This record gives sequence, structure tokens and C-alpha cells, in this order.
Amino acid sequence: MTEQPPYLAIADGIRRRIASGELAPGDRVPSTRAIVRESGVAMATASKALAALAREGLVRGVPGVGTVVAEVAPVRAAHDGSVPLSREALVAAAVRIADAEGLAGVSMRRIASDLGASTMALYRHVSSKGELVRLMTDVGFGEVALGRPSGDWRAQLTHAALQLWEVYRRHAWMARAMASFIRPDPMPQAMKYTEWMLRALRDTGLSVHEMMHVHLTIIAFVQGLGVAMELESNALQDTGVSSEQWMDRNGGRFAAIVSGGGYPVLATVFEHEPFGLDLDSLFGFGLARLLDGVDAHIRETSA
Repeated sequence: MTEQPPYLAIADGIRRRIASGELAPGDRVPSTRAIVRESGVAMATASKALAALAREGLVRGVPGVGTVVAEVAPVRAAHDGSVPLSREALVAAAVRIADAEGLAGVSMRRIASDLGASTMALYRHVSSKGELVRLMTDVGFGEVALGRPSGDWRAQLTHAALQLWEVYRRHAWMARAMASFIRPDPMPQAMKYTEWMLRALRDTGLSVHEMMHVHLTIIAFVQGLGVAMELESNALQDTGVSSEQWMDRNGGRFAAIVSGGGYPVLATVFEHEPFGLDLDSLFGFGLARLLDGVDAHIRETSA
């Protein structure tokens, strides 16, 4: 009998703890460092074990926290034929896979396997992976909870940006999927978001083109940090090392370089309390300063 690879044995142990309820949804699972320490395996082996669990949808990376038990059912919830294969079912399966593994894990063959259907059967509902990603992205925009506009234009744009940020938190792959500004895809839910943003600005005195530029600038800001969040999520999933742990390991190296001279302003950062690299605080600060600029422009054009 062929011996099971070490990373699969480690994954099986964590899987049993999840199945028994010892590790509940939201609980942190052992990090790669903990696995190395407890099992005596290499870091790469520990990373492969967590990656295997992520592919099954059992765990997910949370920036600033670590790898935790997923709140949703495993990705491989096979289609048993009780629900007819449809475009909606196909897109929902693709979103589940992308949430667990990123867009790289999404393929027609993989989706067909998860749904218990043939690959060719999927092409009766979508023409290509490009169309599938467009549909997945529009599903994400449909989750943006805008509600009825309230407050002034700034309060409304802040609300809309925060809502999109939360969607990117749930679907880290979505920021990268929305990469093209020059060749946007026609998506009903995304266009509803644009309509809401433009309505918030229509009484500011800005021209239609200026309103559209404000909207796209905010989208670009949120999207840029969304890609950074995806990269952090991937790094956390691959290594099990949180951003705080990474800075603890590397802070001394930064300080050593700065202390060598040539960085007089940067050195002042290390003379005070440690500077926290947090995407949420960067989002809040950046959005506020961006809207300060919009406010100044509105005042100038209305003077």
C-alpha cells in the first residue's frame, strides 16, 4: 500500500477536527509555523496541507487573522441532479470555487466536476470563461447593499465605497476581475452601482463627464486596495504568516537599513510607535482624502 504524502496526512488531521466540531466555523486552524513545530515537517509541506484544505473550501485566509474554518459548505458540494443545471447554478459554483481558491482555480472542467455534469453541458449556459467571470463579477455587484440614497453627496459616496470594499472582502478575486477601465463589460448590477453613484453627484454642479470621472476614480481606489487585499490573502493562505507576524520578523531588518544613514525622514517613523500596515486604515484615510479633493473641486467649479 502506497504511503500517504505527509501534507495529506496533516490535512486529514485538520479535516477530522473540523468534521468533529472541534474546530468551528471562524476558528483559526494551525498556522504553517505551528504545523512545522508540531509535526516536524518542512514549511512547504505545511503550506501544501493548508492549500489542500482551501481547495476543498474547508478553510480560508483572513487578512490580519490567519487561516480559519470557512463559514460556508465545502466547495465540492456535488450536484446530485435534484436541481436542474442552469446558468445561475453554474455561476454560483464558480463563485464558491473562486472564493476558496481564486480565479486560477475556476475552470469549466472543475465546475462540471463539482456539479456532476459534463463539461460540454456547461457551454449551453455560458459561451466562455470570460463570460463566466463577467457573470460572477456582476453577482458580486448585486451584493452591494446601497439602499435608498440618504445624506449629502459625500455621505452617499462614502457608503457606496464602503459597501464595495466589503464585497471585495468576501470575494477577493473580484478586484482583479474588474481590472479593465478602458474596456468595461456590460453588467446590469455594476451599471446600477454606477447609476447610484451618479445620482449622488447630480446636484453638485459637476458636469456629467466630471461626475463619471469621480465615480471611476473612487472605483479605481477601492479596486487597487482590493487587489492588495487579494495578494495579502494569498500570502496568508500560502504561508500561514499574518501581516503582523511578518512585520515582527522583518521589522529589525528595516530598522537596520534605516540606521545605516541616508533615510532621515523615514528614520522618524521608527523613532515613534510602530507604524501599522493595515489595509482598513489605509482605505479609510485614502477615501477621506480623495473625497476632500472632490469637495475642493466642487467648490472651485461652483464659485
